[in-house]
Amino acid sequence: MAIPLSYNVRNVRQRWQVTVLAIGGIALVVAVFVILIALYSGFRIALASSGSLDNGLFVQRGSSSEITSGIARDDAEFLSVDSRVARDDEGRPLASPEIAVAASLPRRGSTMEANVQLRGVSPMAFKVRRGIEVIEGRMLSPGLQEVIVGTRVVERFDVALGSTLHIKARDWKVVGVFTAEGSSFESEVWGDVDVMASVFNRQGGYQSLTVRLVDTSVVADWATEVLSNPRLQLELKQERQYYDDLTGVTGVLLLALAGFVAVVMGIGAVFGAMNTMYAVVAQRTREIATLRALGFSRFAILISFVLESMFIAVIGGALGCVLGFVAELFPSAATGNVTFSEIAFAFTVTPASLIGGMVFALVMGFVGGLLPAVRAARMPLTVALREA
Repeated sequence: MAIPLSYNVRNVRQRWQVTVLAIGGIALVVAVFVILIALYSGFRIALASSGSLDNGLFVQRGSSSEITSGIARDDAEFLSVDSRVARDDEGRPLASPEIAVAASLPRRGSTMEANVQLRGVSPMAFKVRRGIEVIEGRMLSPGLQEVIVGTRVVERFDVALGSTLHIKARDWKVVGVFTAEGSSFESEVWGDVDVMASVFNRQGGYQSLTVRLVDTSVVADWATEVLSNPRLQLELKQERQYYDDLTGVTGVLLLALAGFVAVVMGIGAVFGAMNTMYAVVAQRTREIATLRALGFSRFAILISFVLESMFIAVIGGALGCVLGFVAELFPSAATGNVTFSEIAFAFTVTPASLIGGMVFALVMGFVGGLLPAVRAARMPLTVALREA
């Protein structure tokens, strides 16, 4: 015969002081777990959303990022006119040869500096890449030392519309601020590719080539063809896949951090829940004796106490998930392990992180309540009656 769940709910209400302590500990652990997973999710989404499924990206074979890549101008022109590259209404190839370099800018409200990625682009880049929108100022003019900056750059660095950036002994006028649908491009500074190539000694070539594809299904075959061409020391990837792969070591470290912190704090929460349930068992010897006298089995008592512990854990887990959503109100940033530049992004709480947080809470509740439940179930009836 099973003990009614209403019995456990009543006990939780009557002993609310110790229950609140257990709920608070579990909620804190779950909140930290959800926030760290949201940190990883936001970083990965910012990179993955930087690419389009319609685009292909060429970089030097074996390079870890655009910054360490190199493409000769002749090779870029050869690939741009391929029949697999889409064209605009005027018949021009939708191909964007670009350069990418890192530069230091002062943080907003601080004397510290951090790296920002500078991207040299042509006017065609704004046709090849969708979602780029200038929301303040105007588009940069080709041939001039002008730049447009992503909204994340404005948020985190001492940069504003109309200001001047001093980079490589040159002054660059900020003429516009742009958005890029939340992608990592919003953490970049864009200027004219030819001007930047001259300033950064990149006249011999580019560092990446992004092309709009006529048919996205050609990526695999074209990638194989490029690898087999001895002239082209390049590789081709779907653009979104390329940026998703850049999550790399940084993403792994963020996940490892989430796991480590969650385990360490979880152990503390388990001991807290265990102490709470031991105290509950000690306070309820009379009830345990009464339950045994009424004919409830040891197993029924064991299940009852475990369920009570897990009920407390569910409340703590739900509260922790709610607290985890608070992280979405704050921006964050990480330095990519291959881009050498800071990438700003938003914490992103996903359904998977919430489910993971609740499962983690249930595990803590089960482990924390198991030993006290075993003690309650194994308590001899005569001992329980005498202690009562």
